[in-house]
Amino acid sequence: FQHTLLVLFHWGNKLNPAQPNAEKTPHYWNEGARRRLEAALALQPVAQRAKNIILFMGDGMGLPTVSAARIYKGQLAGGSGEESILAMETFPHVALAKTYTIDRQVPDSAGTGTAYLCGVKANAKTLGLSGAAVYGKCRTAFGNEVDSVLHRARLAGKSVGIVTTTRVQHASPAAAYAHSASRSWYADANMPRETLRDGCKDIAHQLVYNTDINVILGGGRAYMSPRWTPDPEYPEDPAQNGTRKDGRDLVAEWLSPPHGSPGPAPPGLFEPKDMRYELNRNATTDPSIVEMMEKAIRILRRNPNGFFLFVEDECRIDHGHHSGRAKQAVMEAVMLDRAVARAGELTEPSDTLTVVTADHSHVFTFGGNTLRGASIFGLAPKKAKDKRAYTSILYGNGPGYSIRDGGRPAASLPDKDYRQQAAVPLDVETHSGEDVVVLARGPMAHLFHGVQEQHYIAHAIAYAACLKPYDARPRCGAPRRASSSTQHSPRPPLALLALCMAAFMVVG
Repeated sequence: FQHTLLVLFHWGNKLNPAQPNAEKTPHYWNEGARRRLEAALALQPVAQRAKNIILFMGDGMGLPTVSAARIYKGQLAGGSGEESILAMETFPHVALAKTYTIDRQVPDSAGTGTAYLCGVKANAKTLGLSGAAVYGKCRTAFGNEVDSVLHRARLAGKSVGIVTTTRVQHASPAAAYAHSASRSWYADANMPRETLRDGCKDIAHQLVYNTDINVILGGGRAYMSPRWTPDPEYPEDPAQNGTRKDGRDLVAEWLSPPHGSPGPAPPGLFEPKDMRYELNRNATTDPSIVEMMEKAIRILRRNPNGFFLFVEDECRIDHGHHSGRAKQAVMEAVMLDRAVARAGELTEPSDTLTVVTADHSHVFTFGGNTLRGASIFGLAPKKAKDKRAYTSILYGNGPGYSIRDGGRPAASLPDKDYRQQAAVPLDVETHSGEDVVVLARGPMAHLFHGVQEQHYIAHAIAYAACLKPYDARPRCGAPRRASSSTQHSPRPPLALLALCMAAFMVVG
């Protein structure tokens, strides 16, 4: 298996020929195909139990975004880009996942998160609940809860962690621990009064009390603090204050018994809400997704029983597309791939199943007959029928729609916040409904094949790691149990590592 990866990397480097005419010879392409064929013939499935699981999820990272990220990666390295190979593209096992939810042809991140983390298709905007639950109806949640593979991994005695570039209470990470009839119930201030009276808990509360999560890194500290509490990083900005109406300090509760015994590393909440785009990030105060992922792995791998880590670039890929800012979105996909590459250096494919996927795609595309080596963010080589320039990248809908003087304005060479043009005017660009790719390597990675329903991902992961309901299968042995209930197990001391990178780097 490792030989396969080395061959792919080696040939990926050779695909950027030193001599411009190399690609014009049949030998160049025939030799490349022969090497790939040899790698495919040497590939053998690793049919053993996975000790560790890493699930990378690029929110909104559809195939067009993956392709654009590949080109941009190569162009950042000085190449033409098209011949570049992403780290995730070296994974030998590939599948497609159908992303629809029970009630929607084009899904949202909550319904899809419930599918690939909990193993059941659900309704849009609901978290950790079966399709019997109704969006926004608190009482329909009771009795319809479904547990994620992260929760089941903790029950099996593994360490578990979440790394995200969004608020840790957002839809995708929340699907790993919460059961909520609405993805928007971040704190009690976001919930209707009748919902609170009916006994439903906000997502931030469930983050503390539902599952004993060992490492949480991301944003979202505003939802953990009492209303009007100044943010430690932005004390002069009231928009960043705490939001909780119940006056509870969930950070303090996390520190209090039974949560307050000494231990390894707890959450680092680096922003009041979502973290910043990579292109806007202050590297001295906020860690990158690569740095957060590496810190999480170094902490979680101390457990001899193994670990489960969920790593997500959510709001930055997804929100970049929603705002019509393609460069922000594509750069985030490149960063997620850098995290995939670094994870491969920190783990062994013999005992770690690594899966990379997306929850859904976007109405994002690139075309225009652009020439080889053209900037992925550049202009098409010819003007449109209206005699005006347009960018290769376009959106089907979104805020990039514009009419001036009775026509479409000519596109310009974009900066990082340029909004590519859209065909239909919307305040926010939408998701799209096509299948997303699933790439896998490591133990049982061969289970990811063909075209699958998205909820199959959770089942394949659970089978590979001997988690319920597959813990009694052959080769699993006696299932391990966590030392105490996931509701009340000891919690390491909490430190909100929001103010400087130095504080982040000393954790663990």
